[in-house]
Amino acid sequence: MSTPYGLSSMLKEGHKHFSGLEEAVLKNVEACKAMSAIARTSMGPNGMNKMVINHLEKLFVTSDASTIVSELEVQHPAAKLLVMAAQAQEQEIGDATNLVMTLGGELLSNSEGLLRDGLHPTEVADGYQKAAYKALELLDGLIVEGSTELDVKDKVKVAQRIKGSIASKISGYEGLLSTLVAEACIDVCPKNPHNFNVDSVRVCKLQGGTLGDSTVVKGMVLKRDTEGMVKHMEDAKVVVYTQAVDTSSTDTKGTVLIKTAEELENYSKTEENALETYIKSIHDSGATVIVSGGTFGEMALHFIEKFGMMAIKIPSKFELLRFCKATGAIARSTLGAPRPEELGFAKVLTVQELGGGHCVVLRQDATMGSISTVLIRGSTAGFLEDVERAINDAVNTFKALGKDSRVVPAGGATEIELARGVAAFGKQQTGLDQYAIAKYAESFEIIPRTLAENSGLNATDVIANLYAAHARGEVTTGVDIDGGPPKDLATRCHIVDSYTAKWWAIKLATDAVCTILKVDQIIMSKQSGGPKPNGGTPGDDAP
Repeated sequence: MSTPYGLSSMLKEGHKHFSGLEEAVLKNVEACKAMSAIARTSMGPNGMNKMVINHLEKLFVTSDASTIVSELEVQHPAAKLLVMAAQAQEQEIGDATNLVMTLGGELLSNSEGLLRDGLHPTEVADGYQKAAYKALELLDGLIVEGSTELDVKDKVKVAQRIKGSIASKISGYEGLLSTLVAEACIDVCPKNPHNFNVDSVRVCKLQGGTLGDSTVVKGMVLKRDTEGMVKHMEDAKVVVYTQAVDTSSTDTKGTVLIKTAEELENYSKTEENALETYIKSIHDSGATVIVSGGTFGEMALHFIEKFGMMAIKIPSKFELLRFCKATGAIARSTLGAPRPEELGFAKVLTVQELGGGHCVVLRQDATMGSISTVLIRGSTAGFLEDVERAINDAVNTFKALGKDSRVVPAGGATEIELARGVAAFGKQQTGLDQYAIAKYAESFEIIPRTLAENSGLNATDVIANLYAAHARGEVTTGVDIDGGPPKDLATRCHIVDSYTAKWWAIKLATDAVCTILKVDQIIMSKQSGGPKPNGGTPGDDAP
């Protein structure tokens, strides 16, 4: 038997090793191109939906890139880097994840030709970094005039700024949804917009009706009825319990021998009296609404009804926390009379029939509570989930605008202008990195090209018309997805892109691509033993 030498002598038997341009670098490029192609066709208002079934067999039909990449179980290490960049964009901004995936895939695709022509991966990566610095510098010059200041309490102006984020997900409904989101965000926006919390705006989906029936509720909407007969309460004091409101049972079992009818009558009287004392003490504290994370016992519910109080069950601990936040209540873990500081306040708690079911609606004054709910209506669950994702992106955009209100032209206008500027910069360079800079500039064309292709337009004609318009000085003109000549979307349609989202997308995509290009070896150890995810076959775990 021959003795292993080199790398094989160092690593455990069963490892995998790939090195060199063909085996490592170009294989990584191919994997990332395939990953990018999945997200690319979902870009823009006319982006195609993807049907994703995750490991729990849950079905997603969506064009939202962040949902697609988070539900796909990507195994290739290089493709994972691109997915991590998209996830970083989602965490940092909450929007423009598709831009990271598409731009990163196109940058790697364009680098393939340079690598095959003999350029070293390090030279390509350095050229890309130079081009990225120049692109971010040029981006500052494309900021829409007058966008540096924004009154976050002005509903009309806020709706115009977030309209573009919604239009890229749910085309045709951006006008309605942007107004609803703006109203919901302004209701809960603190004095300092930097402290805005995206969790303060919730979405409640109710099937039935049309999207035009959607409203904003200052407070919360719970998709369940009350437990008792009391259905309406105003200026209510609220007590919240995390446990069940019922008599406690012992862990041990016992046998009770009853000899007379009197003993049978008195058997549970002590327990009833104790529970009545508990409920009376809660009523005497001033509370008129009892909220529980557990169940309400029949006997407890009888006494709650007797004292004229409302009973609401919220089984989700997350919803319970949000309810506490909306009312200012402090949740108790033990049953008993609450202290005054533990009571919350609700202006109106009422049961309404919405979408064929009963919902508890909590309404608060504008000065009270810190949760706002966008109540959306629609025909199918899939459509409502898409609308919810669009609203979540718009809320994240509002948060970004609170920190930096600057915006740039949309519809590929910014990318074409960056492509022109970076290409001109590349022609001034003398080293080999000029070729990488030229390819970096060319990569920006993928955004307007994709918008045109997804809209069924001739992409070559659209790109040519955009370059011609920008050469004439019309630097704010972008793709008209309806098939017309390039137009200024900011002026005509009030559709713009967030400067912060664009800045981070370019930076994260470039960083991920440079990291992937600088990988020249992939060394994978043998996977540890244990049961395989799908059950495996006999002998799978044998050494």
